[in-house]
Amino acid sequence: MPQQLPPLNALRAFEAVARHRSFTKASEELYVTRAAISHQVKHLEDFLGFPLVERHNRAISLTKAGEAALPKLREGFNCLADAVNLMRSQVSVETLSVWMAPSFASKWCVPRLYRFSQQYPEISLRISGETRLVDASENTDSLDELFRSNDIDIMIRFGTGAYADCRVDKLFSVEAVPLCHPSLLRAPEHPLKTPADLRYHTLLHDDTPYVGRPSWDRWLKLARVEDVDSQRGIHFNQISLAMGAAIDGQGVLLSMDALARCDIEAGRLCIPFPLSMPLEHAYYVIRPQSATSNLHAVNAFVEWILAEARAEDAGPAIKGRAA
Repeated sequence: MPQQLPPLNALRAFEAVARHRSFTKASEELYVTRAAISHQVKHLEDFLGFPLVERHNRAISLTKAGEAALPKLREGFNCLADAVNLMRSQVSVETLSVWMAPSFASKWCVPRLYRFSQQYPEISLRISGETRLVDASENTDSLDELFRSNDIDIMIRFGTGAYADCRVDKLFSVEAVPLCHPSLLRAPEHPLKTPADLRYHTLLHDDTPYVGRPSWDRWLKLARVEDVDSQRGIHFNQISLAMGAAIDGQGVLLSMDALARCDIEAGRLCIPFPLSMPLEHAYYVIRPQSATSNLHAVNAFVEWILAEARAEDAGPAIKGRAA
Protein backbone atom coordinates (compact mmCIF):
# COMPACT_ATOMS: atom_id res chain seq x y z
CA MET A 1 0.00 0.00 0.00
CA PRO A 2 1.18 3.57 -0.58
CA GLN A 3 2.87 5.17 2.40
CA GLN A 4 0.55 7.50 4.30
CA LEU A 5 1.60 11.13 3.95
CA PRO A 6 1.30 13.85 6.58
CA PRO A 7 -1.37 16.54 6.08
CA LEU A 8 -0.42 18.91 3.26
CA ASN A 9 -1.11 22.01 5.40
CA ALA A 10 1.35 20.77 8.00
CA LEU A 11 4.03 20.15 5.40
CA ARG A 12 3.40 23.58 3.88
CA ALA A 13 3.70 25.27 7.27
CA PHE A 14 6.96 23.49 8.09
CA GLU A 15 8.46 24.29 4.66
CA ALA A 16 7.74 28.00 5.15
CA VAL A 17 9.13 27.98 8.70
CA ALA A 18 12.25 26.09 7.60
CA ARG A 19 12.85 28.40 4.65
CA HIS A 20 12.43 31.62 6.66
CA ARG A 21 13.82 30.23 9.93
CA SER A 22 10.92 32.10 11.50
CA PHE A 23 7.38 31.25 12.66
CA THR A 24 6.39 34.90 12.28
CA LYS A 25 7.55 35.25 8.69
CA ALA A 26 5.94 31.93 7.78
CA SER A 27 2.62 33.11 9.23
CA GLU A 28 2.82 36.33 7.20
CA GLU A 29 3.51 34.40 3.99
CA LEU A 30 0.64 31.96 4.52
CA TYR A 31 -1.78 34.56 5.94
CA VAL A 32 -2.47 32.70 9.19
CA THR A 33 -1.58 33.39 12.79
CA ARG A 34 1.77 32.50 14.32
CA ALA A 35 -0.03 30.15 16.71
CA ALA A 36 -1.60 28.31 13.76
CA ILE A 37 1.80 27.83 12.15
CA SER A 38 3.26 26.55 15.40
CA HIS A 39 0.32 24.16 15.80
CA GLN A 40 0.76 22.76 12.26
CA VAL A 41 4.49 22.16 12.77
CA LYS A 42 3.82 20.44 16.13
CA HIS A 43 1.14 18.33 14.41
CA LEU A 44 3.68 17.25 11.77
CA GLU A 45 6.27 16.37 14.41
CA ASP A 46 3.69 14.27 16.29
CA PHE A 47 2.74 12.52 13.05
CA LEU A 48 6.38 11.66 12.29
CA GLY A 49 7.37 10.89 15.87
CA PHE A 50 10.48 13.09 15.98
CA PRO A 51 11.27 16.86 16.15
CA LEU A 52 11.98 18.98 13.09
CA VAL A 53 12.48 22.39 14.70
CA GLU A 54 14.50 23.40 17.74
CA ARG A 55 12.96 26.41 19.45
CA HIS A 56 15.21 28.95 21.15
CA ASN A 57 14.46 32.18 22.98
CA ARG A 58 14.62 34.48 19.95
CA ALA A 59 15.36 32.10 17.09
CA ILE A 60 14.79 28.62 15.76
CA SER A 61 16.98 26.05 14.07
CA LEU A 62 16.26 22.86 12.21
CA THR A 63 17.09 19.41 13.40
CA LYS A 64 19.10 17.10 11.18
CA ALA A 65 15.85 15.56 9.92
CA GLY A 66 14.39 19.00 9.20
CA GLU A 67 17.49 20.14 7.28
CA ALA A 68 17.50 16.96 5.22
CA ALA A 69 13.83 17.28 4.29
CA LEU A 70 13.80 20.96 3.30
CA PRO A 71 15.30 20.71 -0.26
CA LYS A 72 12.91 17.93 -1.29
CA LEU A 73 9.94 19.71 0.26
CA ARG A 74 10.77 22.88 -1.67
CA GLU A 75 11.15 20.84 -4.86
CA GLY A 76 7.85 19.10 -4.20
CA PHE A 77 5.90 22.31 -3.64
CA ASN A 78 7.45 23.81 -6.78
CA CYS A 79 6.30 20.74 -8.71
CA LEU A 80 2.81 21.12 -7.27
CA ALA A 81 2.76 24.78 -8.34
CA ASP A 82 3.86 23.79 -11.85
CA ALA A 83 1.13 21.14 -12.00
CA VAL A 84 -1.54 23.66 -10.98
CA ASN A 85 -0.32 26.13 -13.62
CA LEU A 86 -0.40 23.35 -16.20
CA MET A 87 -3.99 22.51 -15.29
CA ARG A 88 -4.97 26.16 -15.51
CA SER A 89 -3.30 26.52 -18.90
CA GLN A 90 -5.58 23.85 -20.32
CA VAL A 91 -8.70 25.90 -19.59
CA SER A 92 -7.37 29.44 -19.58
CA VAL A 93 -7.91 31.92 -22.40
CA GLU A 94 -5.91 31.16 -25.55
CA THR A 95 -4.99 33.98 -27.93
CA LEU A 96 -5.41 33.41 -31.66
CA SER A 97 -3.96 35.83 -34.21
CA VAL A 98 -5.89 35.96 -37.51
CA TRP A 99 -4.97 38.18 -40.46
CA MET A 100 -7.38 38.93 -43.28
CA ALA A 101 -8.09 41.60 -45.88
CA PRO A 102 -9.95 44.60 -44.38
CA SER A 103 -12.89 44.20 -46.77
CA PHE A 104 -13.34 40.55 -45.88
CA ALA A 105 -13.02 41.34 -42.17
CA SER A 106 -15.59 44.14 -42.08
CA LYS A 107 -18.09 42.78 -44.60
CA TRP A 108 -18.02 39.02 -44.01
CA CYS A 109 -16.10 37.82 -40.95
CA VAL A 110 -16.69 40.38 -38.19
CA PRO A 111 -20.52 40.25 -38.34
CA ARG A 112 -20.26 36.51 -37.59
CA LEU A 113 -17.56 36.52 -34.90
CA TYR A 114 -20.01 36.64 -32.00
CA ARG A 115 -20.97 33.05 -32.83
CA PHE A 116 -17.35 31.91 -32.53
CA SER A 117 -16.97 33.69 -29.18
CA GLN A 118 -20.13 32.03 -27.89
CA GLN A 119 -18.92 28.62 -28.99
CA TYR A 120 -15.31 29.05 -27.81
CA PRO A 121 -15.24 31.52 -24.87
CA GLU A 122 -11.79 30.23 -23.87
CA ILE A 123 -10.23 31.59 -27.10
CA SER A 124 -9.34 35.27 -27.35
CA LEU A 125 -9.19 36.52 -30.95
CA ARG A 126 -6.80 39.13 -32.33
CA ILE A 127 -8.13 40.15 -35.76
CA SER A 128 -5.92 42.24 -38.05
CA GLY A 129 -7.14 43.75 -41.31
CA GLU A 130 -4.16 43.65 -43.68
CA THR A 131 -4.14 44.87 -47.28
CA ARG A 132 -1.13 42.60 -47.89
CA LEU A 133 -3.43 39.59 -47.76
CA VAL A 134 -4.45 39.66 -51.39
CA ASP A 135 -2.42 38.35 -54.32
CA ALA A 136 -1.10 41.53 -55.92
CA SER A 137 0.72 39.57 -58.63
CA GLU A 138 0.56 36.16 -60.22
CA ASN A 139 3.76 35.11 -58.43
CA THR A 140 3.08 34.58 -54.73
CA ASP A 141 6.13 34.10 -52.53
CA SER A 142 6.18 31.74 -49.56
CA LEU A 143 4.15 33.07 -46.65
CA ASP A 144 6.30 31.32 -44.06
CA GLU A 145 8.32 34.44 -43.17
CA LEU A 146 5.16 36.54 -42.86
CA PHE A 147 3.67 33.99 -40.47
CA ARG A 148 6.80 33.79 -38.31
CA SER A 149 7.81 37.46 -38.23
CA ASN A 150 4.33 38.64 -37.25
CA ASP A 151 3.34 35.73 -34.98
CA ILE A 152 0.30 34.90 -37.12
CA ASP A 153 -1.71 31.71 -36.60
CA ILE A 154 -4.14 31.95 -39.54
CA MET A 155 -4.55 34.02 -42.70
CA ILE A 156 -7.69 34.47 -44.80
CA ARG A 157 -6.52 35.36 -48.28
CA PHE A 158 -8.12 36.11 -51.66
CA GLY A 159 -6.01 34.57 -54.36
CA THR A 160 -5.02 31.44 -56.24
CA GLY A 161 -4.75 29.01 -53.34
CA ALA A 162 -1.20 28.02 -54.35
CA TYR A 163 0.83 28.83 -51.23
CA ALA A 164 4.04 26.92 -50.56
CA ASP A 165 4.69 25.34 -47.14
CA CYS A 166 1.11 26.04 -46.03
CA ARG A 167 -1.99 24.04 -45.27
CA VAL A 168 -4.74 25.56 -47.40
CA ASP A 169 -8.53 25.16 -47.13
CA LYS A 170 -10.82 26.76 -49.69
CA LEU A 171 -13.38 28.93 -47.94
CA PHE A 172 -15.59 29.82 -50.88
CA SER A 173 -15.65 30.94 -54.50
CA VAL A 174 -17.07 34.37 -55.35
CA GLU A 175 -18.95 36.05 -58.17
CA ALA A 176 -19.00 39.67 -59.26
CA VAL A 177 -22.44 41.31 -59.23
CA PRO A 178 -23.68 44.89 -59.71
CA LEU A 179 -24.79 46.50 -56.44
CA CYS A 180 -26.79 49.63 -55.73
CA HIS A 181 -29.19 51.19 -53.27
CA PRO A 182 -32.78 50.01 -53.91
CA SER A 183 -33.88 53.62 -54.53
CA LEU A 184 -32.09 53.57 -57.90
CA LEU A 185 -34.57 50.98 -59.11
CA ARG A 186 -37.37 53.50 -58.54
CA ALA A 187 -35.59 56.67 -59.68
CA PRO A 188 -38.02 59.26 -61.14
CA GLU A 189 -35.80 59.57 -64.18
CA HIS A 190 -34.10 56.57 -65.76
CA PRO A 191 -34.93 53.86 -63.19
CA LEU A 192 -32.40 51.05 -63.23
CA LYS A 193 -34.21 48.17 -64.94
CA THR A 194 -31.78 46.67 -67.47
CA PRO A 195 -27.97 46.68 -67.88
CA ALA A 196 -28.39 49.23 -70.69
CA ASP A 197 -29.75 51.70 -68.13
CA LEU A 198 -26.27 51.95 -66.62
CA ARG A 199 -25.54 54.68 -69.20
CA TYR A 200 -27.62 57.01 -67.03
CA HIS A 201 -25.96 56.11 -63.72
CA THR A 202 -22.55 56.63 -62.14
CA LEU A 203 -20.27 53.61 -62.14
CA LEU A 204 -18.42 53.00 -58.86
CA HIS A 205 -15.04 51.25 -59.04
CA ASP A 206 -12.99 49.36 -56.44
CA ASP A 207 -9.39 49.89 -57.57
CA THR A 208 -7.75 47.90 -54.76
CA PRO A 209 -4.66 46.38 -56.44
CA TYR A 210 -5.10 42.61 -56.53
CA VAL A 211 -5.18 39.88 -59.14
CA GLY A 212 -8.65 38.79 -60.19
CA ARG A 213 -10.41 42.03 -59.26
CA PRO A 214 -13.87 42.40 -60.88
CA SER A 215 -13.91 44.84 -63.78
CA TRP A 216 -16.81 46.71 -65.31
CA ASP A 217 -15.29 46.16 -68.74
CA ARG A 218 -15.63 42.37 -68.47
CA TRP A 219 -19.10 42.51 -66.89
CA LEU A 220 -20.47 44.89 -69.53
CA LYS A 221 -19.18 42.60 -72.27
CA LEU A 222 -20.87 39.68 -70.55
CA ALA A 223 -24.10 41.71 -70.40
CA ARG A 224 -23.66 42.67 -74.07
CA VAL A 225 -23.80 46.39 -73.31
CA GLU A 226 -21.65 48.33 -75.79
CA ASP A 227 -22.40 52.02 -75.31
CA VAL A 228 -21.33 52.43 -71.66
CA ASP A 229 -17.83 53.72 -70.88
CA SER A 230 -16.49 51.14 -68.42
CA GLN A 231 -13.91 53.56 -66.95
CA ARG A 232 -16.11 56.53 -66.16
CA GLY A 233 -17.48 57.24 -62.70
CA ILE A 234 -15.82 57.34 -59.27
CA HIS A 235 -12.76 55.25 -58.43
CA PHE A 236 -11.87 54.18 -54.86
CA ASN A 237 -8.74 52.56 -53.48
CA GLN A 238 -10.68 50.58 -50.87
CA ILE A 239 -13.76 48.42 -51.25
CA SER A 240 -15.28 49.81 -48.03
CA LEU A 241 -15.32 53.31 -49.53
CA ALA A 242 -16.85 52.12 -52.79
CA MET A 243 -19.50 50.09 -50.99
CA GLY A 244 -20.28 53.05 -48.74
CA ALA A 245 -20.91 55.19 -51.82
CA ALA A 246 -23.23 52.51 -53.23
CA ILE A 247 -25.15 52.35 -49.95
CA ASP A 248 -25.53 56.13 -50.11
CA GLY A 249 -27.13 55.79 -53.56
CA GLN A 250 -24.30 57.53 -55.40
CA GLY A 251 -24.04 54.93 -58.17
CA VAL A 252 -23.69 51.27 -59.09
CA LEU A 253 -20.76 49.19 -57.85
CA LEU A 254 -19.41 45.94 -59.25
CA SER A 255 -18.17 43.81 -56.39
CA MET A 256 -18.20 40.34 -54.82
CA ASP A 257 -21.55 38.92 -53.80
CA ALA A 258 -20.20 37.44 -50.57
CA LEU A 259 -18.98 40.82 -49.30
CA ALA A 260 -22.37 42.42 -49.90
CA ARG A 261 -24.59 39.75 -48.38
CA CYS A 262 -25.15 41.44 -45.01
CA ASP A 263 -25.97 44.77 -46.67
CA ILE A 264 -28.34 43.07 -49.11
CA GLU A 265 -30.17 41.21 -46.35
CA ALA A 266 -30.46 44.48 -44.40
CA GLY A 267 -31.94 46.27 -47.42
CA ARG A 268 -29.04 48.70 -47.81
CA LEU A 269 -28.04 47.24 -51.17
CA CYS A 270 -29.64 45.17 -53.88
CA ILE A 271 -28.59 43.36 -57.06
CA PRO A 272 -30.41 45.18 -59.87
CA PHE A 273 -29.81 42.53 -62.55
CA PRO A 274 -29.60 38.75 -62.12
CA LEU A 275 -26.34 38.55 -64.04
CA SER A 276 -23.23 37.45 -62.14
CA MET A 277 -19.67 36.94 -63.32
CA PRO A 278 -17.70 34.06 -61.73
CA LEU A 279 -14.18 35.03 -60.62
CA GLU A 280 -11.16 32.77 -61.03
CA HIS A 281 -9.77 33.53 -57.58
CA ALA A 282 -11.34 32.58 -54.27
CA TYR A 283 -10.99 33.01 -50.50
CA TYR A 284 -8.70 30.58 -48.68
CA VAL A 285 -7.89 29.76 -45.05
CA ILE A 286 -4.12 29.38 -44.68
CA ARG A 287 -1.92 28.13 -41.84
CA PRO A 288 1.75 27.09 -41.71
CA GLN A 289 2.34 23.45 -42.52
CA SER A 290 4.94 23.23 -39.76
CA ALA A 291 2.86 24.82 -36.98
CA THR A 292 2.99 22.89 -33.69
CA SER A 293 1.66 25.41 -31.16
CA ASN A 294 -1.79 26.81 -30.41
CA LEU A 295 -3.32 23.94 -32.35
CA HIS A 296 -6.54 23.74 -30.33
CA ALA A 297 -7.42 27.36 -31.08
CA VAL A 298 -6.28 27.14 -34.70
CA ASN A 299 -8.28 23.99 -35.42
CA ALA A 300 -11.34 25.39 -33.65
CA PHE A 301 -11.32 28.59 -35.72
CA VAL A 302 -10.71 26.80 -39.03
CA GLU A 303 -13.53 24.33 -38.39
CA TRP A 304 -15.84 27.16 -37.34
CA ILE A 305 -15.19 29.44 -40.32
CA LEU A 306 -15.47 26.58 -42.83
CA ALA A 307 -18.80 25.63 -41.26
CA GLU A 308 -19.97 29.25 -41.53
CA ALA A 309 -19.11 29.27 -45.23
CA ARG A 310 -20.92 25.96 -45.80
CA ALA A 311 -23.99 27.21 -43.94
CA GLU A 312 -24.12 30.36 -46.06
CA ASP A 313 -23.69 28.38 -49.26
CA ALA A 314 -26.56 26.10 -48.23
CA GLY A 315 -28.78 29.02 -47.19
CA PRO A 316 -31.27 30.97 -49.30
CA ALA A 317 -29.89 32.61 -52.40
CA ILE A 318 -29.26 36.35 -52.34
CA LYS A 319 -32.21 38.12 -53.88
CA GLY A 320 -31.75 40.18 -56.99
CA ARG A 321 -33.97 43.17 -57.51
CA ALA A 322 -35.64 44.71 -54.52
CA ALA A 323 -39.35 44.12 -54.17
